[in-house]
Amino acid sequence: MARSSRTVDAYMSQLRHPLKAGIEQLRSAILASNDQITEQVKWNAPSFCYGGVDRATFRLQPGDRFQLILHRGAKPRDDSAEFQFEDTTGLLDWRGPDRAVVTFRDVADVEARQTAVVRLVNRWMST
Repeated sequence: MARSSRTVDAYMSQLRHPLKAGIEQLRSAILASNDQITEQVKWNAPSFCYGGVDRATFRLQPGDRFQLILHRGAKPRDDSAEFQFEDTTGLLDWRGPDRAVVTFRDVADVEARQTAVVRLVNRWMST
């Protein structure tokens, strides 16, 4: 896997999650999509960084699903009210003006949405 982190690799090797295959599949696709995306473990899950800033983080609980949270850092930024991001896919569930979630309930969800989600992540990283 390109640019994978040893820390995240170790974390994933110990992960016990019913959708681990889907998590690994999406993780690989995101990392392969952009050589500027790096990863680390944050909030007890793999997190993707752009320019050294966390921008997308998996949420692995509860165990019957997983989510990819698109955010602009751990805390709301001063410019959150002005932030705009167009979601032409309809996949994003907005949780705040600059925080959105994509939920995956099974590996079929990952396979069906992977291309669109990877495109969203790449657009999100540069906002």
